[in-house]
Amino acid sequence: MNQVVVPPQRTQAKAILVAPLATDELTLAGLKVLLAQRPEVRIAPEQNAQVLVFAAHRLDNRTTPMLRAATSTAGSPVVLLLDDLAESQLLLAVECQVQAILPQSTLTPERLARAVTAVAAGEGVLPPSLVGDLLGHVRRLLVEAGLNAAGLSPREVEVARLLSAGMENGEVAAELGLSERTVKSVVHTITRRLNLRNRAHVVAHAMRFGLI
Repeated sequence: MNQVVVPPQRTQAKAILVAPLATDELTLAGLKVLLAQRPEVRIAPEQNAQVLVFAAHRLDNRTTPMLRAATSTAGSPVVLLLDDLAESQLLLAVECQVQAILPQSTLTPERLARAVTAVAAGEGVLPPSLVGDLLGHVRRLLVEAGLNAAGLSPREVEVARLLSAGMENGEVAAELGLSERTVKSVVHTITRRLNLRNRAHVVAHAMRFGLI
């Protein structure tokens, strides 16, 4: 008697819940058509979405509040679809939880699905032309704030260097000609700004960037 072998069933990956948003009804309808063509994503309400897809012609005084409101409600990362984004608007996009930017002019269901999948996994997607703009903008902000790539000012680096030598706050203050209260304030400012835990963490952070 021949034995019938039943092949194991493949486990289908769970679809990513996506909420499509747009500045006009026609664009929204087209966006829904694109998303409906991909099995790895599923359209869902904003409050249940893992990823928001926001389509706009540009970020301006009308569209930016819409994007802010959507991210405030859903708290989900955003795939932003638009063709015109000025360098000055890059940080605004980042502030609005944008993790991927795709030009609408070259959009396909496959590209959109890849971006949604990447964002859902915590990754980011940027056109090559915007990467240089973003890095240049961040570099200028650091220079204007007097900070280096580690997010530390020259005085903060000196404090970290002396802390790494095992000095207490009073000794650091005497070495740098500061008050002990100022040294405590510097350490507190560093830990708060960079989300570090304590003095040892400040020292480790500075060492990681080769500053001490």
